[in-house]
Amino acid sequence: MRAPKVLAAGVVAALALTACGGDKGTTEEKGGQFTYWSMWKENEPQAKVIKAAIDKFQAETGTKVTVEWQGRDIRTKIGPAIAANKAPDLVENGFDVISSLLASTGQARDLTPVYDSEVPGEGKKVSDVIPAKYLDAMPKDPDGVTRWIVPYVLNSAMFYYNKADADLAKTPATWDDFVKLCETLKAKDKACVASDGDNTWTNFLFMDYLLVRDNGPGTMGKIVNDKTGAGWDQPGVLETAKRIEAFVKAGHILKGYDASKYPAQQTNWATGKAAFHLDGTWVPSEAQKNLASGFKVGEFAVPTTAGGANTELDIIPLGFAIPKRAKNPEPAQKFIAYFLKKDNISGISTEAKNITPRADVPAPEELLDAQKLLTDSPSRLPIDGVSGDYLDKALFPAFSELWLGKATAEQFITKAKEGHLAYWKANG
Repeated sequence: MRAPKVLAAGVVAALALTACGGDKGTTEEKGGQFTYWSMWKENEPQAKVIKAAIDKFQAETGTKVTVEWQGRDIRTKIGPAIAANKAPDLVENGFDVISSLLASTGQARDLTPVYDSEVPGEGKKVSDVIPAKYLDAMPKDPDGVTRWIVPYVLNSAMFYYNKADADLAKTPATWDDFVKLCETLKAKDKACVASDGDNTWTNFLFMDYLLVRDNGPGTMGKIVNDKTGAGWDQPGVLETAKRIEAFVKAGHILKGYDASKYPAQQTNWATGKAAFHLDGTWVPSEAQKNLASGFKVGEFAVPTTAGGANTELDIIPLGFAIPKRAKNPEPAQKFIAYFLKKDNISGISTEAKNITPRADVPAPEELLDAQKLLTDSPSRLPIDGVSGDYLDKALFPAFSELWLGKATAEQFITKAKEGHLAYWKANG
């Protein structure tokens, strides 16, 4: 899957609005009502799990839920709906879309009351079943709030490999171990890493993780936010770039990657033509139909460099949010807590094949390693939450040249800094 995309500035700018009250009546007296716009189409497995929970919720509470299965186009529809005072009461999407569209503009409701409420029938609060570390990593809204999303899917990004391959019986603990393993595979005429040359967001995960491993958490965010460009001059940043340059020059990426288009090389990994693939936790589902016979998917984190420190792992949550101008927020909040019941959210794992934020809900078998890593590791956002134009205009053009073997580490730093300065001059 491609990286999450944020909304265009024009849509975000449409969120200048006025409040509007909701209707009162018999439906509200019986349990209320709310509207819900889903990012899923009705025939998708996630939608089927959610629909089953909605049916039970309506029967048990008397609340009327009006659902529109919007699909991925929801991201282009929410802004205009809010601007026209026709906002749904409940929406869902990836954290990046909700942040861009609602939270960053001050239009997302603080969902702390949801976290303080009880998961029905379990004797636990929502805050007891969703670890705070996932929420603390979220971007802050203008009021400093990070509890504007309640996740029910927890994606991440890590290495995938075949646990049934005898050559991969021991996963590398350090980056040096990883490179040595790649050399061993190369001697056996086996490719180490599969990478689609045009999938720059995914390919940049290598450098993003290594920047953290070499320089500590928050490095990329600090580089981006320093408008002087001085962050690019740090010795540790060049060291990381040199790791990437050396890896590329050593020929550890499956041949043909420089001209490949997603998902060609992901498919090659699935069929056993390369040992490892670094991408999001959607990979096992996407690659399932192409997996070689006997392939047993496993995961491990990008290995550490500086003495085993800096073990942060990316989180890419997907979940519920409530627009601040929602007419019926209270029943929507109650549904969120209801959906997090173990017997509801378990379907996200068993049917939709996703990891949930509840550690007591086992992940699908092919993602059990990933779930353990998420539970045990400190959390961070990919690229420290940086997204949008900066990546496409300032960073990715320079990184693509490094990753495709067209630039040295020093040339990458120079071009990235030039792009950085040009970006902030224009957006200043």
